[in-house]
Amino acid sequence: MKKVIEVKNLSKYYKELKAIDDLSFDVYKGEILGLLGPNGSGKSTTINCLLSLLNYQNGSIKIFGKEMKPDSYDLKRKIGVIFQEVAVFEELTVYENIDYFCGLYIKDKNMRKKYVEEVINLVEIKEFKKFYPKQLSGGLLRRLNIACGIAHKPELIFLDEPTVAVDPQSRNNILSGIKKLRDNGATIIYTTHYMEEAEILCDRIIILDKGKILAQGTSDELKKLANIEEKITVEVKDLSDKVLEDIKNIDEVDSVVLSQNLLVITYRKGKNNLENLIDYLKKNKVTYSKIFSERPTLNDVFLELTGKELRD
Repeated sequence: MKKVIEVKNLSKYYKELKAIDDLSFDVYKGEILGLLGPNGSGKSTTINCLLSLLNYQNGSIKIFGKEMKPDSYDLKRKIGVIFQEVAVFEELTVYENIDYFCGLYIKDKNMRKKYVEEVINLVEIKEFKKFYPKQLSGGLLRRLNIACGIAHKPELIFLDEPTVAVDPQSRNNILSGIKKLRDNGATIIYTTHYMEEAEILCDRIIILDKGKILAQGTSDELKKLANIEEKITVEVKDLSDKVLEDIKNIDEVDSVVLSQNLLVITYRKGKNNLENLIDYLKKNKVTYSKIFSERPTLNDVFLELTGKELRD
């Protein structure tokens, strides 16, 4: 597979703080790479180094086979960037905003008009072309922001949490549009705090923390790293302390969490955990209304690798 990005031994320091610590990874043509990590993990610093917006102390970055530098304008023309903060002109309409940003790269008026119309259809904001940004909902504003960043048909796209604070319908629209971009040949770097998005959208995932790669691979490959075989959730009533303690003491159990009437049990191993738990609950006359089992999620892996403590 053709490499679009090659990062080797990248390091970025702020005095004594290692924001990026000897980072190496590749990104291949036509894939969506998820870059995940808690706050302060080094995601933004990594992206800013890739875009040559930050200087770094050690390592190398190649994009499209060439060294990336601040004045690599031939490379930057092939890149689209959509940051988390919406960046559009309030005094311009939807159409005028997209036309302006597209015009930074596409000078031919006929081609630019074609590109603008195509991206308007892609993000489904055709009926809002004459609206101003202040007239748009949060979801529409996000879609406008994405359109401005990709109207010139970049080959490499950076998307930084594009679905923050949008409604489910807008989120589905945005995710669908991202898949279309990938299917049309674009390579995408995607950051998000929504693990379910990364799980359904990304071809590969890198989990960063403290500037280092903790794990990388497909969603299924990462799930195999979890020290969890099974998770069982039970909706219970009047659970005694003795029963709760008995469950915690089962050899195969990794953790037990009771929140209001919801009991969540994670197992390190075992093949008949659900059956054994149901038998135990019946034997001890524990009333429950719902019970179901599931495999580890990407969120479970993320928390296991990066820890469960709160980050600033």
